Amino acid sequence: MLTTSRGISLVLSIAIAALTVAFLLLLDDATPALLLVAGGISFSVAYILMQVTLEFLIFKEISNIYSVLEKIQKKDYSSIPDKNESLLSISPLRKINKTINTYAQAKNKEIETLQKNAEFRREFIADISHELKTPIFAAQGYIHTLLDGAVDDKSVRLKFLKRAAKSLNALDKLVQDLLTLNQMESGVIKFHFETFDLKEIIHEVIEELEHKAAKRDMLIRFYYDKEKSYLTFADKDKIFRVCQNLISNAIKYNNDGGEVEVHLKAQKNHITVEVKDNGKGIPPEDLKRIFERFYRVEKSRSREKGGTGLGLAIVKHILEGHKSKISVSSTVGKGSIFSFELPLEK
Repeated sequence: MLTTSRGISLVLSIAIAALTVAFLLLLDDATPALLLVAGGISFSVAYILMQVTLEFLIFKEISNIYSVLEKIQKKDYSSIPDKNESLLSISPLRKINKTINTYAQAKNKEIETLQKNAEFRREFIADISHELKTPIFAAQGYIHTLLDGAVDDKSVRLKFLKRAAKSLNALDKLVQDLLTLNQMESGVIKFHFETFDLKEIIHEVIEELEHKAAKRDMLIRFYYDKEKSYLTFADKDKIFRVCQNLISNAIKYNNDGGEVEVHLKAQKNHITVEVKDNGKGIPPEDLKRIFERFYRVEKSRSREKGGTGLGLAIVKHILEGHKSKISVSSTVGKGSIFSFELPLEK
């Protein structure tokens, strides 16, 4: 009984009432009725105050602390109350409760981060194993076929050597892209900023990719205002790679005979680049993941069209290094628009 708030309140209230009555007995004019009323009032007031104090300011907080500690012991961080809830309490144990809640919330976030990292590592290892296996097995197949006797046939030998070389080139590009991405994330690669004309960079990219577009009867249209300046301060080589990747993807995932539009817009303080295609588009559930390593909307078609699956991840990191970001909007069946911004030099 004495371990509950009611039990403690009852004992302390009786003690206070007894002390009050004993004190009044010392008075000569104390009547039994006065003693009874004084004892009852002191008991009632003391019981209510004790009950409220113990129940809401001490026992409730202690119960919350034990509850949180039990959840921490069981490693169940999902249902731990928010640390801000304790700010509404006036209990002297509030600081302890707040500290424990803060610790529990931090542990919860730490565990969630570790779980996400573990899942990411599993997916990454599976993806990179598959990506490396494809060109390696292809090159192995051609070379072993040659070693088994096909090397004596000159036409077969040349054809298989070219295919093996193509597979090894794809493997080399994959490794180089992985190294580039890793160096960007770790800060090893430095950005070399300079002032240049963004319009000229896009022209160079289009000239480089026109042959690729022509093979599929595709047009690349470049829209810009000849009266405006498009000078920007950025890393010229890396922005070239961003434009190259976005326009190349617009060609790669467009329909035969389609169009790729590149829009260059100079605003008050920045330049906006938009790359638009009229291909199949990207489903909404894939939009949030297309900038992840090796993520492909259509895995089989993507591999047939080439590429390492790292291009958009590299684009994202390059633009983040310029304090910018890549944006995308897409409608299934109508196409996609990728855009980014760079500062305008005046």
